[in-house]
Amino acid sequence: MTILSYVGFHLLFVLPPLAVVAYAVPHLPAERRRVGRVGLALMTAAALLYTTPWDNYLIQQGVWWYGEGTVLFRIGDAPVEEYTFFVLQPILTGLWLYCLGFDPTYEPGDFDRLPRAVGALAWLGLAGVGALLLGRPGGYYLGAILVWACPVVALQWGVGANYLRRTWRRWGLAVAVPTVYLWFADRIAIGLGVWTISDDLSTGVDLLGLPIEEAIFFLVTNLLVVQGMVLFEWVIDKWRADGTI
Repeated sequence: MTILSYVGFHLLFVLPPLAVVAYAVPHLPAERRRVGRVGLALMTAAALLYTTPWDNYLIQQGVWWYGEGTVLFRIGDAPVEEYTFFVLQPILTGLWLYCLGFDPTYEPGDFDRLPRAVGALAWLGLAGVGALLLGRPGGYYLGAILVWACPVVALQWGVGANYLRRTWRRWGLAVAVPTVYLWFADRIAIGLGVWTISDDLSTGVDLLGLPIEEAIFFLVTNLLVVQGMVLFEWVIDKWRADGTI
């Protein structure tokens, strides 16, 4: 039995920063607040629904496992604390995004086709790299992440590449801070044996002791959340400009 449980991980590393960012979110106009809440709810639901089968399958394949006595109980193959994390991470990252603030204003040219096509194809190319890695020694976990995440990022860039390009400094910081923080928390959890990553199914490349696959996972999941939320408000603003709503 390890000295830190999965519940303890949430209590120590997830809930305190979540409380801080929830308190720090600035007061927004009522309409913007309603739209933001809907966007956050949609992203959280999407994260739970989209990640659950993928996560359960990788646990079945032995990509990672949990230390003795570190989880309460399982639903399927994943512990209940894992599903809790699927909910808490997008809320943490989404609230941090609103702490920083962003401008969702639609501008003419945001729907130019070429940048959207290039962005979508680039991310689909990474998904293709992931598919190749699935059959390579040590490439399974990294390949599974890319195949799972990159098509969704490709869809986001296929819709809003121009907006994402011109606003990347603000939303990029919203991705970077929670990503680095969760790298730190994950590294401690792995070091304490809360969960263990398979040596056979991962590359063995690490970032200060954190498997590169875990680093990429937190990067792409925060990217999905932040881009999804800023694009949601941006689309709403475009519809208003068009008179659709």
